[in-house]
Amino acid sequence: MIASRKAVASHRRIVIKIGSALLVDRRTGLKSDWLEAICADIAALRTQGVDVLVVSSGAIALGRSVLDLPSGALKLEESQAAAAVGQIALARAWSQSLSRQEIVAGQILLTLGDTEERRRYLNARATINQLLRIGAVPIINENDTVATSEIRYGDNDRLAARVATMTGADLLILLSDIDGLYSAPPHLDAQARFLDIIPVITPEIEAMAGGAASELSRGGMRTKIDAGKIATAAGCAMIIASGKVDHPLRAIEQGSRSSWFSPSANPVTARKTWIAGQLQPAGELHVDEGARRALGTGKSLLPAGVRRVEGHFHRGDTVAILGADGREIARGLASYDADEARRIAGRKSIEIEALLGYAGRAAMVHRDDMVVAGTMQARQDREDSKEDAAHA
Repeated sequence: MIASRKAVASHRRIVIKIGSALLVDRRTGLKSDWLEAICADIAALRTQGVDVLVVSSGAIALGRSVLDLPSGALKLEESQAAAAVGQIALARAWSQSLSRQEIVAGQILLTLGDTEERRRYLNARATINQLLRIGAVPIINENDTVATSEIRYGDNDRLAARVATMTGADLLILLSDIDGLYSAPPHLDAQARFLDIIPVITPEIEAMAGGAASELSRGGMRTKIDAGKIATAAGCAMIIASGKVDHPLRAIEQGSRSSWFSPSANPVTARKTWIAGQLQPAGELHVDEGARRALGTGKSLLPAGVRRVEGHFHRGDTVAILGADGREIARGLASYDADEARRIAGRKSIEIEALLGYAGRAAMVHRDDMVVAGTMQARQDREDSKEDAAHA
């Protein structure tokens, strides 16, 4: 079946991510006219019964404009101070613009930990869903006043994808200063091809991702592809589109150029969506070819297939599972602490009790606690089909 687009307004719940450069001009500050236009777009979607959430960049950019900080890189404490000022100004701007459309805005500030730790994740989801139930539009941003480089998303593309999966959205729209995905950065390669529809994010698609082109934007195409992997695995479609025009959502509906990433036909469960979206695995399990093939058929990861254990993690932490080529093929919750995992790696499950002194789980990562990468799963399905045909 050929992947195809759906109209924006036909979706039930939409998350819209807005880049800093769209909202803030370094010289003049907030782009008020543009903000008014997109608020009108949001109002139009809501009249058609669509839930809308906004992940809005711009706090630091707006704060440094208000504070008249010099151009160039900011120190951590300067960024956090700019965010403290900018978050107030940004929230006020959204509230005022949406109120003119008779819409109430609610501000949500998140850190990486709020979506990586299960209990905080569920609490944030409950708050956002309650705002939607009472008719408000959540305006979400990373809490830059407290986040540091070690505990931050660092970009709002992936944050938006996590919000989309957290709230069960069926469409994520990334608005920035580029109108979609190209085979190469278009500002560097005149022969770059535009990709209209991306049925699945393959390693070849990932290789096309370029770096950030905007001074105010911290997220480049790489983070957009990462966001796409998180969102589509959960059954959420994604659009990358330019927000440079007024009424960008209306422009998408009217056929302006944008790239559509099709949702997975077999989305993972809500719990596995959380596992798949973890951005900072606590460790890595490197496996052999036999284990790689077993994972592709839905099996658990047994100690015998693990060749190397890296990182310091505890039972229940998220770990990345990598093949012999170093590529991540799955992600799941560890059944053992890192030290124990190292002791039983490469050994048979029946040896676990003798090695550890207690009868632990037979699997290093159980299949119920694991999400296999979509491209690896598709590749395995093709290989199995060929093998079946050869023996038919």
